[in-house]
Amino acid sequence: MKRFLKISGILLGAAILALVIFLWIKHEPLPQGTAGPKADGLAQKMLTALNHDAYKSTRYLEWSYQGGRNQYVWDKDMGRVQVRWADHVVQLNLVNPQKSVAKTHEKVLSGEEKTDKIDTALKNFNNDSFWLVAPYKVFDKGTQRSIVTLDDGSVGLLVTYSSGGTTPGDSYLWLLNENGFPYAYKMWVEIIPVGGLKATWDDWIITESGAYLPKSHDLGPLTLDMGSVRGY
Repeated sequence: MKRFLKISGILLGAAILALVIFLWIKHEPLPQGTAGPKADGLAQKMLTALNHDAYKSTRYLEWSYQGGRNQYVWDKDMGRVQVRWADHVVQLNLVNPQKSVAKTHEKVLSGEEKTDKIDTALKNFNNDSFWLVAPYKVFDKGTQRSIVTLDDGSVGLLVTYSSGGTTPGDSYLWLLNENGFPYAYKMWVEIIPVGGLKATWDDWIITESGAYLPKSHDLGPLTLDMGSVRGY
């Protein structure tokens, strides 16, 4: 058994090292774009392709993240999210997080335990919801938009988040088809040391409300499953 665990550990370490090397070779510097009305127009074209009006009228969003480890029911109108993970449930108030209610094993928490669980729920929500609704956030407060000319002569939409969320300063280069519909983005984010990592946005569903939402994303050899996605 010890030998098996040792071999498994070596194989896992080798796989992680290979992935790191692969990503490092693919590193790209953050591109320089041109801001202004044309960039805003391209962002609006993407929103139109995604039927942004249907998304705005969608009240509830449901999905999960990391194989169902984090589960969400988001009431957009009320600014409330039910966040579940392990034995914890947080009724998260996005307007005033300290008014949130946190439970572990059905026990209502208080003090530092409550604050810790609320902070975790908010951090997870900021990250996990971005993988669900990022295209609809290109005009959020604190965003900067610019047009980038790609190697093939087409253009991409570079969006930088100068404020808000958990990691302000992150940038995403949206890759669009000729109709403005997004099929992938490249990331320059604080938590990933390699710039230009590509994630797909091509596994879409049309929800009950008519909004487009993704079911999964591919990041190199990895697939991020968004679980049972609903919008209504």
